[in-house]
Amino acid sequence: MDRVNKIINMLENGQHKEAINEYNVVLKSGNHEEMFLLGEELYQFGFLDEAKVLVDSLLEIYPEEGELLVLLGEILVEAGEEEEAILVLERISEQDANFGQSLLLLADLYQLQGLYEVCERKLLKAKEILPDEVIIDFALGELFSEQGEIAKAMNAYEVVLREENEMAGVNIHGRMADLLSASGAFEEALIYYEKALAEKLEINTLFGYAFTALQAGYNRTAIEKFNELKELDPEYHSLYLHLAKAYEGEDELENSLHSIKEGIKQDEFNKELFFYGGKMALKLGKEAEAEQYFREALAIDPGFAEAAITLNKLFFQQERYEDVIDLISQLDITEDEEPQFLWDSALSFQRLEEFSYALDKYESAYTFFKNNEAFLHDYGYFLIEEGKTDRAAEIFKQLIIHDPTNDEYLDLLERLTDLKD
Repeated sequence: MDRVNKIINMLENGQHKEAINEYNVVLKSGNHEEMFLLGEELYQFGFLDEAKVLVDSLLEIYPEEGELLVLLGEILVEAGEEEEAILVLERISEQDANFGQSLLLLADLYQLQGLYEVCERKLLKAKEILPDEVIIDFALGELFSEQGEIAKAMNAYEVVLREENEMAGVNIHGRMADLLSASGAFEEALIYYEKALAEKLEINTLFGYAFTALQAGYNRTAIEKFNELKELDPEYHSLYLHLAKAYEGEDELENSLHSIKEGIKQDEFNKELFFYGGKMALKLGKEAEAEQYFREALAIDPGFAEAAITLNKLFFQQERYEDVIDLISQLDITEDEEPQFLWDSALSFQRLEEFSYALDKYESAYTFFKNNEAFLHDYGYFLIEEGKTDRAAEIFKQLIIHDPTNDEYLDLLERLTDLKD
């Protein structure tokens, strides 16, 4: 095995040309064990073509040798030749000692292809052959997690936890916590997050704990954990928006806005941060600052309807009707895509006394809001002002369906009917 070790040392020292020369010697005159061991080592170093040549040479002599077929399958997977890998691995017989390993590899491949039922069958068969291998239970847990089968995944991970807290670089308590959190079982998830963090402080797990605490309504815990995460990694962009929400939940609006400002320093193209900053500024009565945040959000995404709608509400409050019209004209959103802009336009044109434009917008908006009492109220009174009594009567009939005991609607409809008569 000296030649194999020599080649590995050359590779580790960057002597690739010399290593290839020695490789050719082994390929031509090495014994079979040398060729196999060198093939394994080259695979590990990423020399896939060279490793494959060695394994193919051995398979000409031992065409049904499971260990060789498994190694070839692994090489093909690493090379991105999944279909060829499946064909190779399917050649291994059930009597071969490597059959269980081949099933695990096949399961991974079928899972990648979305063939979950086939994957599950392969794993369950592997479990029959290798009942004590918890890596199979871990694989089943991962499969069931991907499919959203929470109970099955939890059962599989529980088996793993009897022997290991971590597998394939995955903290099992953390994985179970993420699974429970995603399914809405927040209280139970927090217990597993605590266990995971007691085993290893890892920033994604810490974020999961903080985020789950926020979802569970434990704002103070969420604030503590998000700030702990910020100390560990201030560039963890996702934390700032959620930290702001946790502060808002505790009615600490200044702290919430401060978190948004910190987040923007880290992620200046995050429209959600600007939008949320605008909402917090509004709550604090800082209207000019809020407007700036909303405009920044829309500069990042001119199709950000929610930001535009909220900014329009501010404009209406400030009686800035021309700004409403101007903003809508600048958006990458058609009024049909977001009918609220039709309604906003109608109200704005009405306030600006551009009544023909207002009528056109109201008529277009009616298609979308004919069951909305607030819209019908605006539309109905506008029609009365414009002297369109017949159409107004139709609208007030619809309003009475929404609110049959509203005396104002009833009186107006009676007067409109009298006018018609």
